[in-house]
Formats: sequence, structure tokens, C-alpha cells
Amino acid sequence: MSYIGRGTDKISNIEILDNITFDGSSSYSITKSSVAFVPNSAQSLLISIDGVVQATNFSVSTSTIDFGVAIAGTSTCDFFLHYGTGLITTPADGTVTTAKLGDGAVTSAKLSAGKVLQVVQATHATQVVNNTTTYADSGLTASITPISTSNKILVLVNQPFLITHVGGTIAGGAIRLMRDTTVILGGDERFELFVGTTASDAAMYGRNNFTFLDSPSSTSAQTYKTQLARYQAGDEMVTSPSSMEATIILMEVSG
Repeated sequence: MSYIGRGTDKISNIEILDNITFDGSSSYSITKSSVAFVPNSAQSLLISIDGVVQATNFSVSTSTIDFGVAIAGTSTCDFFLHYGTGLITTPADGTVTTAKLGDGAVTSAKLSAGKVLQVVQATHATQVVNNTTTYADSGLTASITPISTSNKILVLVNQPFLITHVGGTIAGGAIRLMRDTTVILGGDERFELFVGTTASDAAMYGRNNFTFLDSPSSTSAQTYKTQLARYQAGDEMVTSPSSMEATIILMEVSG
């Protein structure tokens, strides 16, 4: 059966380089359209001088070819060719190995949504006391730098606390989550903790566990932290009482 066209063995990306004007030197610049050209290797070049094809009997350093001997100024460069990588075919399924991928080559843009890209964890076990209604840092904090503005940050917090009220039967306090200076969770009554008792003093130990999916829309470093405050006069809000450990985990999720 006849076939019209070229076989794959005849296909290559041959580039025609500028002919060299010899001047009696041994080394010359390699150019293409008067622009410096860097070949793949000396083995990728084919040059004809005075009707004689030269191959592999010269060396190459970046865009300079060196023949090792002086080429007379009377000599003529008939043609100068560069053979590239030739035909590029699609690799078979499952043949691209990890070693073939450059570090950082797979960006978040190539990952489907919902993939965890990085995880940061921090702990804090120093007791912090606040007996005012003004929020203060608890010391629990962690920072993460998102890879893409479209990605989200999943924040998980586990923080022990103690609320007391001397001479009363109800104690209240609050813990809120911050991204830098922005309140992203808490700060209102839905996240305040109360206890009722028939004793003259009120007190309650507990752990504040919450999860929040944040959208910082940034590739700059993001700092997340918790803050604490009392609810009313006479209350005292304590985080990490008796040096109990608190934990914050930040997970970047592809968007």
C-alpha cells in the first residue's frame, strides 16, 4: 500500500544557523538571524567548510564554537545546521516518573479543588489571664503563606480554658479567632461560654474546639491567632490553665 508523506524517522526540527565568516581564528560565535544561539551540544551541529562536512571535530561552549585549529580567512562556510530534539511524542500512561518532574513543577493550578497543599501546626501551654472585656492575645498563633489567592485555609483550634466568677453563680467569657487584625470567628454571644451553679462562686473548665474555613485571597503570609476576654464584671477568663496545651492547625486547601 502506498503512503504519501514522511515517516516519523524523517521529522526533525533542523535550524539553519548563520554562516560563519572565517578570519583566521579557531573559535567563532554561533548566531541565528544575527542573535546569539546556544545549541544543545556539539553533537547537534553540522557545518560544511569548503565543501567538506564537519561533525564532532569541534567543541562548543554556550554560543561559541571552537575548531581547535585556525580556519583560514579564505575558507567558506557552505552551511551551518543545528539538529534539535526531533519528534516529540506523547508519553504512555504511567511512564512519567517522579524523578522526571522538577521540584515545584506541579503547581496548585494543576491540582483539583479540595487537595491539602501544606499543613502548619503550633502549640501553646502558657497560662494567660484576662479579667477585662477587652480582647487580648492568648499566645496561640500560627502563620502560613498560601500558594494561590484562590486557595482556602482550614483552621482547627483546640484550646483549654477556665472561666471563674467570685461571689457569683454565673461566669462568662469568650474566645475569638483572628486573621492578622481581622476577626473571622467569634466575638459575639454565640461563642461565649457560660456556667450556672448554686454555689457562691462559679467556675468551669473546658476546651474550646472549633473549625473555620477561611478565604484570605492572598499569597502573603497570614497569621492566625486566638484572643480571650471576660463577659461581665467579676469574671475572669483564662486560657491554657495549669499549663494545659492548646493547639492550632492551618491547612491550605486548593480552591
